[in-house]
Amino acid sequence: MRTNWCKERENHTTPTQLYYAKQGIITPEMEFVARTELLEPEFIRQQVAEGKIIIPANINHTNLVPMGIGRSLKTKINANIGSSALTSGLEEEIEKLNVCLKYGADTVMDLSTGGDLDQIRQGIIKASSVPIGTVPMYQIIHDIGDMENLTLEIMLDCLEKQAKQGVSYFTIHAGMLLEFMPYVGKRKMGIVSRGGSLMAAWMIKHHKQNPFYEAFDKICDICAKYDVALSLGDSLRPGCLADASDEAQLAELAELGRLGRRAREKNVQVMIEGPGHIPFDQIEFNMKEEQRLCDDAPFYILGPLPTDIGAGYDHITSAIGATMAAYHGASMLCYVTPKEHLGLPNAADVRDGIIAHKIAAHSADVALKRPGAIERDHKMSDARWNFRWNEQFELALDPDKARELHDESLPEEGFKEAKFCSMCGPKFCAYKISQEVANQRIAEQKNTCESYPQE
Repeated sequence: MRTNWCKERENHTTPTQLYYAKQGIITPEMEFVARTELLEPEFIRQQVAEGKIIIPANINHTNLVPMGIGRSLKTKINANIGSSALTSGLEEEIEKLNVCLKYGADTVMDLSTGGDLDQIRQGIIKASSVPIGTVPMYQIIHDIGDMENLTLEIMLDCLEKQAKQGVSYFTIHAGMLLEFMPYVGKRKMGIVSRGGSLMAAWMIKHHKQNPFYEAFDKICDICAKYDVALSLGDSLRPGCLADASDEAQLAELAELGRLGRRAREKNVQVMIEGPGHIPFDQIEFNMKEEQRLCDDAPFYILGPLPTDIGAGYDHITSAIGATMAAYHGASMLCYVTPKEHLGLPNAADVRDGIIAHKIAAHSADVALKRPGAIERDHKMSDARWNFRWNEQFELALDPDKARELHDESLPEEGFKEAKFCSMCGPKFCAYKISQEVANQRIAEQKNTCESYPQE
């Protein structure tokens, strides 16, 4: 789709969606997002220009289908995949990617930390029709082995390499400053971000400022060259309810807002990353604070998880918090799988995490009256009332699961036309009984009219 669009931008020094939007130009990507979201192209352009919508679309990822992230659009879902030093490789990660695409992830992050990272990333980008994000710090550490070997040149070379491959957004932990470290000591769980903890260890040891912060302008220059969006990472997100909404988290959030303004001045698209573990009653406050401090840039959140004791079921824990967060303004939900806090997700875990968060996102979109959001629910109601089983399966967020559960007890194809399911059977189905009552009343009314014709 995007091959010709991107070819026309090859000679532009700043081929970003934000640059074109500021110039008053509606790009084909903006037009596509407008059609998808049932909105006007000019509205999309204006929101991109203001930094309230981003369209992550690296000019080198030409098989990408454009999508938008912003509070005025439908809530999006990100799925994390990636190898570890202990398990998985390219084949397993492509399998996970295919699950992500099948079940509706809007973006995918490759968080690989083991194996041939360049090969895995290249394979994922080539096979993906959705934007791919990364945390470049993972590859930097993988390649240099020891933080002592970290240099500015190595950092920037890694970002440039990934940008050339077609990565559409980077998570950069640039907002955690040396002066915030005293706040961390007051916490129950310190720093739970992998990238953040690595950077904190380096800063404390050398008593120097965050190198991603120091090099931020150079990072923006690379992003502007390939239209890589920045996802400004929350190194100090709370990892437990006790640390929620504390000094550390909010100090970093304010700094992310300032960095976002600096990036947009360089025509780089920006979204802000958010918590984390947050009590249910603090979720609205957190969403509103981000809008206030970060100029309503798209908020990309992990959860939030409103309890710490859902181990094994944290896809459900997260979906509960995510629904509330999306209703109050979160733009994209990073899925959490049943393996959260426990281990590396497999393909089945990825599926469960995506569906749980698709439910959360859709529930919020219906409540927010997003254009077209509730239409699928109305179609499902009609299909259920009329016992159109195959249509019900296809309208479900996970058609395979719906069909699988129905067929556990009534697998024969003839039961796809039945006026009942195995829950109530043929005698106790409320739909069937209600329809029979309605038909009887219609018949009685018809007989009455025939007995007493109008004069």
